[in-house]
Amino acid sequence: MSVAFRRESDDEHMEPVFEWPIPPGANLVTPRGHRLLGEELAQIEAAIAAAETDDARKKLQRRQRYVATRHATAEVQAAPADGIVGVGSAVRYRLAGTERAVTIVGHDEADPAAGRIAFTAPLGRALMGAEVGESVEFQGREDAITVLAAAPDAEEMA
Repeated sequence: MSVAFRRESDDEHMEPVFEWPIPPGANLVTPRGHRLLGEELAQIEAAIAAAETDDARKKLQRRQRYVATRHATAEVQAAPADGIVGVGSAVRYRLAGTERAVTIVGHDEADPAAGRIAFTAPLGRALMGAEVGESVEFQGREDAITVLAAAPDAEEMA
């Protein structure tokens, strides 16, 4: 029989489904971030129980594996010291003559639009460990960023 007339299964033409990639390195989180991971895990488990189709259940289980791994490997950080940038710090800094503010958080709780950046982001890496008044390197410039203020963010550390 000619190959042209043979019916192949639909599964052969589907794109492979990969697991959610786990970011490399330590899984540092704020207490708020750890709580959010636990809440998301509970919501996913409830959605799996209510899922009507196998496809919907499989998608949810894929996300569940990621969130469960991130929740289990989370390293909850203590409040950083006043004046030193760490995970959970609200930071005011000057970059290119403009004052800006961000909060340094874990990878999974990052939301740049809300001013929360991951400690693994380029700006987060540049700021980590810096002290108030210190100038740090960023994008190849030795004194690109000046740290103006750093204190534990009460919302993140609660």
